[in-house]
Amino acid sequence: MTENIKLSKRIWSVFIIYGLIGQIAWTIENMYLNIYIYKTVTYNANAIAIMVASSAIIATLATLTMGALSDRMGKRKVFMTVGYMIWGISIIGFGFITKATVSSLFPSSNVIAVTIGLIILLDCIMTFLGSSANDASFQAWVTDVTSPSNRGKAEGLIATMPLLGMLVVFGVFDGLTQASRWKEFFLIIGIIVFLSGLLGLFLIKDRPIPKKESHYFKDLIVGFKPSTIKKNHMLYLVFISISILGIAQQVWLPYFIIYFEFYIGLSDYVLLLGGVLLLSSLVSIIGGRLVDRYGKKKFLIPSVIGYIIGMTLMFILGLTLKDNLTLTFVFTLISGILMMGSYLISMVILNALGRDLVPKTHVGVFSGIKMVFFVMVPMVIGPFIGSFVISKSSSTYLDEFGILQSVPIPGIYLAGAIVCLLSFIPILFVYRYIKKISLSDDSKKMGIFLAK
Repeated sequence: MTENIKLSKRIWSVFIIYGLIGQIAWTIENMYLNIYIYKTVTYNANAIAIMVASSAIIATLATLTMGALSDRMGKRKVFMTVGYMIWGISIIGFGFITKATVSSLFPSSNVIAVTIGLIILLDCIMTFLGSSANDASFQAWVTDVTSPSNRGKAEGLIATMPLLGMLVVFGVFDGLTQASRWKEFFLIIGIIVFLSGLLGLFLIKDRPIPKKESHYFKDLIVGFKPSTIKKNHMLYLVFISISILGIAQQVWLPYFIIYFEFYIGLSDYVLLLGGVLLLSSLVSIIGGRLVDRYGKKKFLIPSVIGYIIGMTLMFILGLTLKDNLTLTFVFTLISGILMMGSYLISMVILNALGRDLVPKTHVGVFSGIKMVFFVMVPMVIGPFIGSFVISKSSSTYLDEFGILQSVPIPGIYLAGAIVCLLSFIPILFVYRYIKKISLSDDSKKMGIFLAK
């Protein structure tokens, strides 16, 4: 891979379309299925935590197996395009899983348990398809078509996509969920994802990568071998840093919308969340360009500190300003931008560094290894920490059936901040490495200057 790969308009178009549409689909999986279960099936936070953890495990297995397969075949396009089309079809299926449908099909069953079980099953299928197409193939393709000289810029854009995906769903489609038109909601999103896969047939070109001659099953385990970890120890420290930051986020993210609607009492949360997501995305894009220009070392630790401060402020605001919606709106907007923007900048740096360090003969395989740290560990651990904090809360209300239900509380942000403190252990080692290579690069530049 050369240092001067130029990113064409076609490549940037794929970054935007596949990045954004993929994250719209993940918004459904990561947030709206939680709301769907909470509003239409059960208020038990453990059901959400189990679903999130199950899908995280499936996502990791899918990325690992399909990433290795795309490496072996030397192709990404077919996995991306066909994968997105089938992914869209699976999303449509959620609109048909309701308590009424289950009750009519299985009249003697525990309707709530069966409905939850079917949603989780379809979620796992959807996740396998989405991870194969997006996490395994699209992310590996991004590494294929970028180089260290432009990855900060590319990551700055791609890192905004989760927030922009949420913004699109909140701003354009949330009204359907508010009106309980869930079938139309899933249908429209599914069609959009399907069409993006179809469009990719004309836009995407595979970057030539060598076909793997090694055994497929050996490739699956190569990233777990002690010799591989030892040889690529800095890459794994980057992954561990990403994992801890992700755990901190997953403590509160699955309950994010539920918190604003049921604890704060802000039923019209779209404007607030839209502002946070849009402005945080701008912070990420600007941050990516600054990282490319001034180097990773200047922004890594400050971004993590900003992330912790943002979560801490969200906790304090929830305790002190709950009854003043105007002040809550203003200060939550500021704190949310600090929290999400800082998190995104840290991800820009760590993801770009990870792409620099990944063995180029196993890009797809290491997309799966990254998923262990980026998705599986955070989404298995984080939501249960949040669920535990919520379960110990005295914040409850009686639902329409007279059942006492728990409500997400500000403590989930404090718990996230505490978890995030642990990230400084691996990040200090990563920072030293970045500082070392920065000094090396500066020396090379000075040598070239003197030679001239």
